[in-house]
Amino acid sequence: MHSILLEGPAIVTVDDSNSVLDPGWIFTKNDVIENIGKGEAPRNIRKEADEIIETPGSAVMPGMVNGHTHLFQTFFRGLADDKPLLDWLKECIWPGASELDAESAKAAATLGLIENLRGGATTVVDHQYIHVDPQIDHAVCQAASEAGLRFILASGWADRNYHPPLTESAKEVVSRIRSVHEKWHGAENNRIQVGLAPLIPWGCSDSAMTETVTATRSWGGSTHLHCAETAIEVEMNIEERGLRHVHWLESLGLLGPDIQLAHSIWLDEDEIDLISKRGASVVHCPVSNMYLASGVAKIKEMLDRGITVALATDGPGSNNRQDMFETCKATVLLQEVDRLDASVLQPEEVLHLACRHGARLVGKEKEIGSLEIGKKADLIVIDLMTAFSAPVHKVASAIVYCATPRDVTHVMVDGKFLIKDRDITFTNEKKAIARATKCAEKVFQKANIPSRLL
Repeated sequence: MHSILLEGPAIVTVDDSNSVLDPGWIFTKNDVIENIGKGEAPRNIRKEADEIIETPGSAVMPGMVNGHTHLFQTFFRGLADDKPLLDWLKECIWPGASELDAESAKAAATLGLIENLRGGATTVVDHQYIHVDPQIDHAVCQAASEAGLRFILASGWADRNYHPPLTESAKEVVSRIRSVHEKWHGAENNRIQVGLAPLIPWGCSDSAMTETVTATRSWGGSTHLHCAETAIEVEMNIEERGLRHVHWLESLGLLGPDIQLAHSIWLDEDEIDLISKRGASVVHCPVSNMYLASGVAKIKEMLDRGITVALATDGPGSNNRQDMFETCKATVLLQEVDRLDASVLQPEEVLHLACRHGARLVGKEKEIGSLEIGKKADLIVIDLMTAFSAPVHKVASAIVYCATPRDVTHVMVDGKFLIKDRDITFTNEKKAIARATKCAEKVFQKANIPSRLL
């Protein structure tokens, strides 16, 4: 049994009342929050603590949930600077991804998970759709196991209209995922979970979509997919099926609380109403949406209808960074400029999306997403006494608008420090970077993709 007392920071609880205990203290025992309060910690708490960490001038908040990324794309930063989505896929992602093996996928995932932790995320949903090596899913889960964070493998697939080496039939998908699910679903004190993730509507047949959703529901998992990311993709679906993306899912009888819709930019009002009615979730990726010039999602309209809207970075290939602080700031600013309304979202609301809505997305709202007694000890410590944040008038505002990954001093998951005093605890970070760089060089060489590494 190990207990830790963090004393002196502003405790940003992200609870129902948006309580900020400033200054405050939080006491963890094993993997849960045992106690929490304002002012100085009681003498008995200080006496009981195995470890006391003084963090004045800092903020402590729940670890954020990165609701949609592609960890393999850690190798593909900067290749989409001038390309729309479909061109970027054909010219960069498909050739490179076709050369991935389990070793390189694990190296990319390890570096990507380090980046996520430094960027404030303690839970990561990896939409992992590369299976040219059948061991890739296992390798990525192994990376997550070693890192110690919460991890959802959203194992992706396409059965048509996609790059042939990356295409699988529904039977192949279900067969492949079975062994992954048996080994990893619920592993590491239930920190690792496994689900299926059809890639895009135009890459999925009706039958395969139905079969995989049914399979995922059989073990109580969720189904994750890209939805209405570009206007062109919506037009493609209308031309082929006569239906927009959400209407198509509804026509198959699949739309429900276990459906996670990444991006969801080009939705009409009826689709938003349907998502609300069926209880499906949306994952908002503002930086990626801007980077690829895909469009602006109607986030405020979704929230007004009670839809769970989680936040995400998307993959490094279409963002370059997996930084949830940047994502929070971009979420606010993009909505403000789109609606010409500076009050459309407040910092406290955005933290709810990053934490509480993210927890709801992955079915863990009773365990994570806020700092409350009895919940899991998943938290981050942010130094606010920097030239970029000080003086701090409103803690939530400083976090959303000023904080960066460089300000994260500690990250805890299940009561264990994965970052302590700014150092990664579970691996040698420099060696992880070197290993990932070497693997990326090999992949780019095989794929004949121009790079300064070659």
